[in-house]
Amino acid sequence: MKQKFNIIQSTCIPLPLENVDTDQIIPARFLKATTRDEKFFGDNLFRDWRYNADGSLNKDFVLNNPLYKGEILVAGKNFGSGSSREHAAWAIAGYGFRVVISCFFADIHKNNELNNFVLPVVVSEEFLSELFASINENPNTEVKVDLPNQTVTNLSTGRSEHFDINGYKKHCLMNGLDDIDFLVGNKEKIAAYEMAHRQNG
Repeated sequence: MKQKFNIIQSTCIPLPLENVDTDQIIPARFLKATTRDEKFFGDNLFRDWRYNADGSLNKDFVLNNPLYKGEILVAGKNFGSGSSREHAAWAIAGYGFRVVISCFFADIHKNNELNNFVLPVVVSEEFLSELFASINENPNTEVKVDLPNQTVTNLSTGRSEHFDINGYKKHCLMNGLDDIDFLVGNKEKIAAYEMAHRQNG
């Protein structure tokens, strides 16, 4: 979903598991879908963990726990490993997450999140551990993610960290632009550049 990104302050859903791969995020059988409907993929985020084999809710899985809610997913190390399927980012966005916080993301999945208006925030292992502890102690713990200043703050402890983001992707997120929107918005500059180089050639 295209939406401008500035500051997100929200409670969090914790997923303290390492090496969560894209097949766990969205199982391979859903790659055959002929829709890009965000709700469809969001409804099937972590499908095999959210539901039992008979289709009933797995009450032990965090997304089914009413204590936890919010627009921020806090995940363990090496989130989004495995295949490069963009469907995993579609599912995360479709569920309603705006931010995923982890201490390490698989590169392709990290870029897929950015391309789908989900902000992957890389923090230190110490910050991540403290955040999991805060959420475990109080599920109403809020985190503030400030994209303009590139900071993430655990509001329970007051601790903040700076995070890195590609300048182009930051611009696109803050202005609600995908790559095509960005190019269309700069078509006059592109045309002027081409004209100048034709003349100089």
